[in-house]
Amino acid sequence: MSDRTTQRPSAPRRPRQKTPADASPWKGLQEKWRRLLDSPQLDYKVIILVTGILVALGLMISLSASMVTSRGTDGSGSVFSQFLRQAVIVLVGLGVMWGALRIRPAKLRAWAPGFLFVSVALLLLVLVIGVGDDIGSRSWIALGPLSFQPSEIAKLALSVWGAAAVSLHTRRNPDISSGLGPFILVSFGILALVLLQRDLGMMFSLALVVLALLLFSGVATRAFGVAVGIITVVGALAITAMSYRSDRISTWFNAVRLNFDDEAGQAAAYQARQGLYSLSDGGFLGVGPGQSRAKWNYLPEATNDFVFAIIGEELGILGAAAVIILFTILGWFGIRTATKQTDPFLRLLSATLTAGVVGQAFYNIGYVCGLLPVTGVQLPLISAGGTSAVITLATLGLLANCARHEPETVSSMQHEGRPWFDRVLLLPEPATHTSGAEHRDRVRPQARRYGEPVTHRSASRSGDLGDRRDTRHRSDRTGYRDTPERVDRTRSRQQRQYRTDEPRRRRRP
Repeated sequence: MSDRTTQRPSAPRRPRQKTPADASPWKGLQEKWRRLLDSPQLDYKVIILVTGILVALGLMISLSASMVTSRGTDGSGSVFSQFLRQAVIVLVGLGVMWGALRIRPAKLRAWAPGFLFVSVALLLLVLVIGVGDDIGSRSWIALGPLSFQPSEIAKLALSVWGAAAVSLHTRRNPDISSGLGPFILVSFGILALVLLQRDLGMMFSLALVVLALLLFSGVATRAFGVAVGIITVVGALAITAMSYRSDRISTWFNAVRLNFDDEAGQAAAYQARQGLYSLSDGGFLGVGPGQSRAKWNYLPEATNDFVFAIIGEELGILGAAAVIILFTILGWFGIRTATKQTDPFLRLLSATLTAGVVGQAFYNIGYVCGLLPVTGVQLPLISAGGTSAVITLATLGLLANCARHEPETVSSMQHEGRPWFDRVLLLPEPATHTSGAEHRDRVRPQARRYGEPVTHRSASRSGDLGDRRDTRHRSDRTGYRDTPERVDRTRSRQQRQYRTDEPRRRRRP
């Protein structure tokens, strides 16, 4: 008899679990990137970070591009005078931005009509005592050594008030007088005032704000098309009404076709042509910071309208592309902020502010590169200027404030803590937007219920209204104590009264 060795049947082989080492590195990066984009406070942090980078870049380019003009024709001035002036303006703008970060959205909505009234009054004042007609536009008010541009203030005021007015225009209330009609009338009135000041660039910026508000408000496509058509016709009439405006368009057509045969065309397109020369001289890496040749009086307005040409010359294609990427990131996260809002006012406000800043930036870059006609629109946060820098920083402060009041951001700050710079700036803790339904659900449990004895009703309801009456329980004030038997008798009497009144209630129409 042979010995048979019994072997144990082998267990079914399980599929080998994938370890983290077997996972694809690309999938791991995708997961990390998705987790980063889903972080609650990302929009707020990115807007603050991009604003800081653009401000630092603007000061650096201002220092480089203003050295020649700061020195003066006689060489008696300091090479740092214009840079120091711009640095002081930026400090003032950062203070205004801090104030915009601290304001509550409810207060901002309440102050919007007054803000708009002041800006319109300043626009009317420009037409009476306007100064600064040396650049072809009567849009400045001079107060001694200081001057400011009221149309920049009107642009921000129209954005804030327009968001508050258009947010009343919903699908349930399609009446045009609910907010959309007054906004259209006021916006076209402000555009007319700016048109009388002969400032084509600011008219473009205001038109961009108006169209952005109409687009993001969900207005009908036909109405939006009518608004675009009206603004286009008015802009075309404004361009052809004055000879110097039509010369800009013809100069742009000649520059696109590289047609500089006649002397008049060469003189009119001198600034645009020098801007293209500066961009081409920079190459891929640029000539280096401070080494621009165009700033030596070859390129007019090197620190203002055509500062992007100096960036392309000194920092090359990489520096110019970095500026474009920064404004693209700002636009993307600004629109993300708008999509995450539950308050219609904050949603419209964040989208409009983003469109105003980013649209103006890309228009400036477009006409420096020769793709659009020159209108005098500045590059936000980088071009040298007083009112423009302060208003742009205030605009981005309001945009960051909208990002602070996203529901997910508010919840994250309340449970996980606020960012370090938020605490350093002593900003108040944000609060979520409470809709009407949520407010009713929160208040309703405090109301008196039918069948509940009067002595059991909480007397603290009056304390929510801010009065100073004694809110203690009645038994604590008078010494009266309810026994369980008395409470039951009161409840039974109320229930009998309810059954007695039931037929009478049914007979009511």
